[in-house]
Formats: sequence, C-alpha cells, structure tokens
Amino acid sequence: MSDFWNLSDGANAKDTGTEYEIPGGNMDPIPDDSSVLAMIDEAKWADKDDARYVSLRWSVISPDEFKNRKVFQKLWVTDDDPMAKDSDKAAKKRDKARRMLAVIDANAGGKLVKLDGMPNDDNLTANLANKPMVIKVKIWSMPDREQPGEVISGNWICAVAPKTAGVDVKAAKPVAAKAGGGGRPNAGSDLDDEIPFAPEWRI
Repeated sequence: MSDFWNLSDGANAKDTGTEYEIPGGNMDPIPDDSSVLAMIDEAKWADKDDARYVSLRWSVISPDEFKNRKVFQKLWVTDDDPMAKDSDKAAKKRDKARRMLAVIDANAGGKLVKLDGMPNDDNLTANLANKPMVIKVKIWSMPDREQPGEVISGNWICAVAPKTAGVDVKAAKPVAAKAGGGGRPNAGSDLDDEIPFAPEWRI
C-alpha cells in the first residue's frame, strides 16, 4: 500500500475527517515601528501589469516571538509602479526604491552596486540572501472584502539598518481599517504614494 498519506507521527492523513484548520499560531502583525533582526531568504525580479520590480522576502531571526515570520517587500527600481498616481510620484517612488536597495546591498556587503549594469535574479540571491540586518516595520490594514466587517493587516518595511542597530519591539496597538472601507490600507494618507514599498492589496 502506498505511504503517500502517512504522517511523520505515525498517523494517516486519511483519518483526518471532514474538517481541518492549519495551526497558525499568533499571526498578528509585528507591532508598529518595531525593529527586528531579519535576513532575506528570497530575492528575485517579479512582474505586475507588465512592470518589473525587485521582490524581496525577509525572514525574522529575532526576537524569538516573531522568529521565521515573513515580511515581503517590493522595490520598484526600474519600471513605474502601476499604483502611482502620476509620473512625478512614480519617479520619486523609484528613487526611494533604489536608495533602499542600495542600503540593503551596503548592509549585505556592497557587491550589487559594483556590478556593471542591472542585477539579475542570480545576482540578487547571491549578494542579498542570508545577510542579517535590522528592519523597521510599519503596519498596513484594510477591510477584508471577502469577509465583510473583518480587517486584514500585515507589515511593510520602512527602514533598514546594520545588524548592530539592535532589536526594539514596541507594544502592540489595536489594528483598525481606514475609515470609508475603500479598500486602502490604514496609513494616514494615500498609501499607494506614501509607502514606497507597499504590499500587494487583496482586490
């Protein structure tokens, strides 16, 4: 008999029944304005609406309460972000993204900026992955369109610093969606322009 459904504890997945919820633990966002030690575990080019950006996935190293938590970052370093309101704001966002990538590279050893031309996926992975540094996170939140009345939230990266900068986790505050329920995150202004490395919103 095939062992495909066997589990590591000796049980069999076929005996699970008709209901199952994956244990997720505490998935509340890391508190706003917190600084955590993290490293990139995935770096590559990605596309959205025929525009390319650098996609980074960070994995938190410490503190232990957030260990292995993933934080995603988009850097529009070449093409205009399709969410930008006009070309001037898109250009400013691109400048911020390039500065951010340069700072990440500096903390990872400074090899990307020495390349002749634009880095490829292999360059990004080889030079940015597995290099611990401190990231400062903010919280985004928005109404969940799939579950009316509910709010979804997560973290975005507002700053990067050397690993010696230290960990500083703030007290958690309640997460509230932006008034009006228009599907935009809670950010005190138009987040698409204000947050230079905004996540992908659910639509």
